[in-house]
Amino acid sequence: MKLPRTLPTFIGRARRLARDTRRAGAGQAPAHLALGARGERLAADLLERVGYRLVAANFKLPVGRNLRGAVVNAEIDLVAYEGATLCFVEVKTRRSDEFAAPEANVDLRKQRQITRAARAYLRTFGLTGAPHRYDVVALVLPPGDAPGLRIAD
Repeated sequence: MKLPRTLPTFIGRARRLARDTRRAGAGQAPAHLALGARGERLAADLLERVGYRLVAANFKLPVGRNLRGAVVNAEIDLVAYEGATLCFVEVKTRRSDEFAAPEANVDLRKQRQITRAARAYLRTFGLTGAPHRYDVVALVLPPGDAPGLRIAD
């Protein structure tokens, strides 16, 4: 099968653009991903300081298949124990809470995703009868300022 003349040109341009983008930002994550990673590190430090025992961070696991049959993966930001209770922690980090608080982004859809991932985690490690709960840590990290932290139950 012969490709149209414009398609190889388009593919070549896309490859060059991807290569140039990788060179320009080598080793640098996009700003929103770097902000999220920083927020997760700060949240993990805070939880350890107040007595949580961290078990996992950014834990990814398959939770099922979508309508097309592709595997659907879910991620749990932090998994920690507070005493005997296993806590599944969602971390939300924003630069500003001018429009909405970070925890407002944990809507019903996100809560269902977290619950689905937590159930898969519990099944995977044989902890289905263990006491557990879901927590949200909300961080507002304005550029150049110390973090403002809210813990939402």
